Amino acid sequence: MLLRPCVILRRLLSVLIGAVILLPADHAAAADTAFSVDRERAREILETIDDLWRSTSSAARLRMVVTTAQYTRTLIMEGWTKGKEKSLIKIISPLKERGTVSLKDGNTMYTYLPKTDRVIRLTSGMMMGSWMGSHFTNDDLVKESRLADDYEPALTFEGPRGGEEVIEFELLPKADAPVVWGRIDMVVRAADLLPLSARYYDEDMVLARTLDFQDIREMGGRLLPARLRMVPADKPAESTEMTYLEIEFDIDVPDSLFSLMQLRRM
Repeated sequence: MLLRPCVILRRLLSVLIGAVILLPADHAAAADTAFSVDRERAREILETIDDLWRSTSSAARLRMVVTTAQYTRTLIMEGWTKGKEKSLIKIISPLKERGTVSLKDGNTMYTYLPKTDRVIRLTSGMMMGSWMGSHFTNDDLVKESRLADDYEPALTFEGPRGGEEVIEFELLPKADAPVVWGRIDMVVRAADLLPLSARYYDEDMVLARTLDFQDIREMGGRLLPARLRMVPADKPAESTEMTYLEIEFDIDVPDSLFSLMQLRRM
């Protein structure tokens, strides 16, 4: 039996309306899935960056050059890490700072000052203070905070930038995270997920500093940026460059190295 044109029209409209109703829901579900996958992927990238210079354990020799309007200083340091909770940095030169040690054990950080033979326990408010007059903070050196633990990442761009395939993502602090940055914008190299740059914004979303990862090469059996250059936004002519001269991974580092008693012995 042939259907009248009006019946055909009504059925066609019914199908179209149903499709319109279903499409947004399906689209939203797909978008949620894609967002979840992107966020998990970004978190995995952050885990890689957090542990890039650590592994299960590490030992390194570093040079730090601090350039300000008043002076240029060079420090030579040795550093050790074990797992995610233990870090130790010891200054080798210059002579007046030789023997100064910064220790992180768990959630606590200490600084040993050999001139006065004093051990100072740093409070959480002191973690963002300058380390040895540089543009790096105490937190930067011992990595008290971890990007993957303290920030929610979101991918914002993936594709060519400046002739290189990159992945960019935005980090916003978790509600209970003990961090001061209102936002961090990260750029990594797509081929190997190595960091290229990080831009740090304060709580008012004003750019505070920029960290560039330079001189990517093989060290200690892995590919990594050998030089990190920090520039404060309010003093663009100043900078601190930290260069890894040597680094070894997955070596035997005793727990006793990361103790208050060991600070004076070093």
